[in-house]
Amino acid sequence: MKAAHITPTLKKADLDPADAKSYRPISNLSALSKLLETLVGKQLVTYLKDNSLLPDRQSAYRTHHSTESAVLRVLADILLALDSGNQKDLSAAFDSVDHDILLRWLQTTYGLGGVVMDWFRSYLNGRTKYARSSTTSSSPSAVLYGVPQGPVLGPILFLLYTADLLQVVIRHHLHPHAYADV
Repeated sequence: MKAAHITPTLKKADLDPADAKSYRPISNLSALSKLLETLVGKQLVTYLKDNSLLPDRQSAYRTHHSTESAVLRVLADILLALDSGNQKDLSAAFDSVDHDILLRWLQTTYGLGGVVMDWFRSYLNGRTKYARSSTTSSSPSAVLYGVPQGPVLGPILFLLYTADLLQVVIRHHLHPHAYADV
C-alpha cells in the first residue's frame, strides 16, 4: 500500500521525448490505499474544520470557498505578478516536504497525537517509488521527502505543512491564496 509506480508521460506532444524534462511523472497507488486515505482524509478535514485549523487563505476543503473563487483570485494575482515580473515556479513543492517537520507540526500545531500520530508516521515512513514503462521498470527507491502525489492525503498534508508560510507572506503585506486539492 506504500509503493507507488510512476509512469512518465509526455507533458505535451511537441516536446522532445529524449529529454527527461519533457515528462510528467504520474504516480499510481493501489485502490485499497486510496480508499483508506479517503476515510482518513475525511476524518482529518472534519477535525481541522471543527477546530478552525484550516488557513484562512485556503480554498479546498472549506465550505463556501469554491474552486471558481479560488481561480479568480489566483488569476488576478498571476496577472498582477506578470505585470510586475514577480512570478515563481512551485511545481516541485510537493516533493520538498520534510517528513519530520510535517509530523512535528501535525502534533504541535494541529494537536494530533497518540494512535493518530502513529498512523501518520507509518503512512509517511517506508514509502517507495519506481518508474515503469510498458516494457521495463526501475528498482524501487525510498521516498524520504515529499507528500505522496496521487493519493487523497497528499494535498491536505501539503496545505497543513505550508499554512504558516501564508501567515509570513501576509505579514509582509502580500496577498497569497492557496489551493492544493486532489
